[in-house]
Amino acid sequence: MTRALETAKIIEEELGCGEFVVDPILREGPPIPPEPPVTHWNPEKYEFFIEGPRIEAAFRKYIYRTDTDAPEDTHEIIVCHANVIRYFTCRALQFPPEGWLRLALGNGSITKLSVTSSGRVVLRSLSETGYMDPEFLTYT
Repeated sequence: MTRALETAKIIEEELGCGEFVVDPILREGPPIPPEPPVTHWNPEKYEFFIEGPRIEAAFRKYIYRTDTDAPEDTHEIIVCHANVIRYFTCRALQFPPEGWLRLALGNGSITKLSVTSSGRVVLRSLSETGYMDPEFLTYT
């Protein structure tokens, strides 16, 4: 999680949003075998059985509808790697989660999800990279 920690520290300094918490449940890993299968990336099958439940637990911990009695909106900044973001996005939108690897994300990009108290999910942006100079853009 080295790159994610470095990014989180920059965000903390720039936004002044207080101390961040390192949660190992958010570390990178293969969440679920992708459909269709790909030939350029082949983790060992056992990795899906280890990492998948952890990443699903992270989704359930961080992506949820708010309390209908909440006095105001809350905002969470989650800094993690692309596989986790792709999986979270598919699950939140109720898309087949096996399609997670079809989403290409810019490294260091911003994805915004909104979850209303009624449970409605809105993908406000996926892989925003407009704040970066073009020479720094890379994709996974």
